Amino acid sequence: MGLELEPLFQAWSCFRRRKFRQCADLCSQLLERPPGEQAAWSLKTRALTEMVYVDEIDMDQEGIAEMMLDENAIAQVARPGTSLKLPGTSQGGGPSPAVRPVTQSGRPITGFVRPSTQGGRPSTMEQAIKTPRTALTARPITSASGRYGRLGTALFEYIFHHENDVKNALDLAALATEHAQFKDWWWKVQIGKCYYRLGLYREAEKQFKSALKQQDMVDTILYLAKVYLRLDQPVTALNLFKQGLDRFPGEVTLICGIARIYEEMNNISSAAEYYKDVLKQDNTHVEAIACIGSNHFYADQPEIALRFYRRLLQMGVYNCQLFNNLGLCCFYAQQYDMTLSSFERALFLAENEEETADVWYNLGHVAVGIGDLNLAYQCFKLTLVNNNDYAEAYNNLAVLEMQKGHVEQARALLQTASSLAPHMYEPHFNFAILSEKVGDLQRSYTAAQKSEEAFPGHVDTQQLIKQLKQHFAML
Repeated sequence: MGLELEPLFQAWSCFRRRKFRQCADLCSQLLERPPGEQAAWSLKTRALTEMVYVDEIDMDQEGIAEMMLDENAIAQVARPGTSLKLPGTSQGGGPSPAVRPVTQSGRPITGFVRPSTQGGRPSTMEQAIKTPRTALTARPITSASGRYGRLGTALFEYIFHHENDVKNALDLAALATEHAQFKDWWWKVQIGKCYYRLGLYREAEKQFKSALKQQDMVDTILYLAKVYLRLDQPVTALNLFKQGLDRFPGEVTLICGIARIYEEMNNISSAAEYYKDVLKQDNTHVEAIACIGSNHFYADQPEIALRFYRRLLQMGVYNCQLFNNLGLCCFYAQQYDMTLSSFERALFLAENEEETADVWYNLGHVAVGIGDLNLAYQCFKLTLVNNNDYAEAYNNLAVLEMQKGHVEQARALLQTASSLAPHMYEPHFNFAILSEKVGDLQRSYTAAQKSEEAFPGHVDTQQLIKQLKQHFAML
């Protein structure tokens, strides 16, 4: 005869094993019996919250409304190294687009996908709609950000996360702060979170600062830095992180925060140093390993990058992106026996069409590298079958069509590529070269100007513009 567990204990056991739906159902059954237990209410709200919980510290996703209808005034001519929203204001002299791909905001693509790192800040509504958005968090859920000792705190988390009712959550937090005679730092942090979600950044800043005076917490520092980053004050956020490190030496999240800001400011060398500091404190930090590996790959050191990606594999990271990177590193490090097997594994592990498209695109580059242009053509075609908005594949297909002498097809592909990714210089430059060859000098000059705007340091573009100006002077 089996032993029957007490229902509340059974619900708590389900919660500890992260079976939140089962836990909520058990709590509902308990609450149907009179009188309803406060413990069951509290546990049910926690279970429902955990089902939809997203770490607010790392979740910094800007919607279209925030991107295009932002009323915060930003200096149009920012000083070098003081702005994240205006490209080309880095003091660190980041890598050129010829070496490392960039986002539409002009920042190099990071080695680790985080919310708002890949899309950048679009300049038009059309680009904002096209910008990919994600709700995934790159940071483990923190235990300090939720304090569930009483029903009131559990209720706030339930209203804020599960119901997404920020206004009522703010009212509850304000009443609780008043009841605590404005001495409870936790409620001040929650009010700051509500203000941040409502776009009232200066009010959020006051609440977080007040909470820090009462209780010095790493989470509060991270929330306050998030406010400064949204206000486009990266230098203030850096200073805040460094002050936090004085009080919490070796705190990984603070060091990682500094590295992320330097990376977004194109200061790749400083970012790499801080990521190395992260690994000194935590040698299993996935983001730091991935970013250092990516930096070595784009610094023409694929053998060293390979070591970092293999380390991720040893740690149990087993996904499409990792094998994709391993395949590229093996190819450029001339370890050809491992290249195709890595890409095959990446195709097998791909979870959606975008990931499959990335693998086929890289296989196309491998085919170009070994001189098999027919295979490259097929790979780029398969890329577009899986992702019809892949601007790089359109550009590369156009180059292959140009080599075959199919001028009109190449022209159409390049126009598609430049409309999908106006921040890339390659489609504009290739279109300028193609137009110049067929004698369409006006279109060639227009495209060359767009190429120079996207990549001012491109020597070939400058030479082409100079050559075209000489042509126009002779007319």
